[in-house]
Amino acid sequence: MEPIQMEIDDGSQLQALADPLPFARSYQLEALEKAIHENTIVFLETGSGKTLIAIMLLRSYAYMLRKPSRHIAVFLVPKVVLVTQQAEAVKTHTDLKVGMYWGDMGVDYWDAATWKKELDEHEVLVMTPAILLRSLRHSFLKLDMIKLLIMDECHHAKGRDPYACIMKEFYHRELNSGISDLPRIFGMTASPIKSKVGSSEYSLSVNIRDLMTLMDSKVYTCVSEDVIAKFIPISTPKFKFYMKNEIPYVLFEKLAVELNMLKQQYELSLKTLHFTTSVAETAHKRITKNFSSIMFCLDTLGVWLALKAAEFLSSHESESFKSGDIFVKEFNLDTVKLFKTYLSSGPQRFIGNNTKSDKDMGLMTSKVCCLVDTLLEYRGLSDMRCIVFVERVITAIVLQDLLNVLLPKYNSWKTKCIAGNNTGVHNQSRKMQNEIVEEFRMGKVNIIVATSILEEGLDVQSCNLVIRFDPCPTVCSFIQSRGRARMQNSDYILMVQRGDSVTYSRLEQYLASGDLMRKESLRHSSLPFDHFESDQFNEEVYRVESTKAIVTLSSSIELIHIFCSWLPSDGYFKPTPRWVKETGTLLLPKSCPIQTVCVEGDKKALKKIACLEACKQLHKIGALTDNLVPKIYVEEGEMQDFGSFMQEIPGDNSSTAPGS
Repeated sequence: MEPIQMEIDDGSQLQALADPLPFARSYQLEALEKAIHENTIVFLETGSGKTLIAIMLLRSYAYMLRKPSRHIAVFLVPKVVLVTQQAEAVKTHTDLKVGMYWGDMGVDYWDAATWKKELDEHEVLVMTPAILLRSLRHSFLKLDMIKLLIMDECHHAKGRDPYACIMKEFYHRELNSGISDLPRIFGMTASPIKSKVGSSEYSLSVNIRDLMTLMDSKVYTCVSEDVIAKFIPISTPKFKFYMKNEIPYVLFEKLAVELNMLKQQYELSLKTLHFTTSVAETAHKRITKNFSSIMFCLDTLGVWLALKAAEFLSSHESESFKSGDIFVKEFNLDTVKLFKTYLSSGPQRFIGNNTKSDKDMGLMTSKVCCLVDTLLEYRGLSDMRCIVFVERVITAIVLQDLLNVLLPKYNSWKTKCIAGNNTGVHNQSRKMQNEIVEEFRMGKVNIIVATSILEEGLDVQSCNLVIRFDPCPTVCSFIQSRGRARMQNSDYILMVQRGDSVTYSRLEQYLASGDLMRKESLRHSSLPFDHFESDQFNEEVYRVESTKAIVTLSSSIELIHIFCSWLPSDGYFKPTPRWVKETGTLLLPKSCPIQTVCVEGDKKALKKIACLEACKQLHKIGALTDNLVPKIYVEEGEMQDFGSFMQEIPGDNSSTAPGS
């Protein structure tokens, strides 16, 4: 690497190893030049090589990161599945020492000494934003250590998302206090807009400006789609319309009534069986959830797919001998028996020989038939690579079953599904997901039915066909899923119910939004950028001066629940705080050093105010350490199922569970 001189914002001359990779494209080099000199959000199509720009920027900062320097670069990714992918990319194209971090590693329980060891050994830390946020709050990591902060899929930075909290609680707080030793910010996105609506130039402009303000960055994008199209094929969007043609009314009504009666029978049984309250409540929730999934499949997909949903749920229930698990499994098996009485000759025999007949019999809805017919239009493609995007996990599972029964009658295509790995319905391991992606790359799998997990970032083989079975919920989702169709002459199919003018109009707006967002981004980039100073970045905090650890009004509820989770328990109850809204009183467990906290003020924020006050008191009496972690936890060092506990925090969903 040949060092070159770079002039940074403050005018000082710094020697940097700006070493563009020989295969970098012109727009990537242009984006790199921008990112070296100022905070930048790169807004480019999925598959255009945004990660490579980030890696070249890392190479430019490498001389400042090499040990024994105390400085590091942090590469944030919104999903755990992306941690390994991006870390491996950095390792491939740099000689920097890379560390990888996610919740399952137990990072939520690391202390300052453990983090110091990681900082001594690594120069680039790749992690999810919740881990960085928690580490900054507890002052295990400090912002002035970070020379370069990369935020992948930075459109998430809004509201109480960890990306936004990092910028508000730390970056802008220090920026507004006049501190200049701040990290270079580099964001990447295929769409700076995440909202469901926003087709007008004004609303797009506001959203882009808000993201730029929060990220303290300017947006870089290409002047037109044609620049990208020289290097990446742009797919052709096509609409496929299907009739609103549900299964025959009489059949649906009979099944719906009998399924509801079965559910009611089990609910009555719960009241007569000698289950504990918690077991009965859990069993009732699971039965209700499974019933809802089966009814959804029956209504929108058809009888055959509803049967497959019931079979899947019964086969994937816990195999334990606990009374509640057995009870739920029996309900699922009874739903399977019920469906089979309507398909007495065997479901395999009926499906796929004649899609019109299948539709008339109610085995499949017209929506499912539309998907099958669309796929069969491409049956001549020997090297098929297709992703079918769906909204629900259960839809992905049953469509996989259907396509593996139908398609082999016409060709050798094989279908698999990828859905979230922590949904409670389909706990698919990351290892399994990566294996499916690799099979897809090699051609052993031709079609993947996927939820949004494949929209964002995951390195998937370019496709010649992408089908939106369910409508895109946001413009960002639309652009990201379209970006998966990157083969020459690829198609992007949008399935819409005939007569659904609202969805059709929204998708038309999404189609036009790419050019509008590019136009607004270019306009904003040409304007002088003023650092935004606002009260929104100055939320009330409690700071420990000796360590600089903080707890904010918004994070105080989370910290109180964490503290209570470590209190002594006799095994019959879980020590949790209780909020009495009428009196503005926070009631803490008997084993807690303080019992009650009463506050007054803004009613909307009263619970947060009480929790923040409780945090202050707990720290002052030594129950919280100077890093604002429970002293009990530090002394015992025991591990709890922290992730599942955080999901149970009641009354406030503004905080994110650490390590998520």
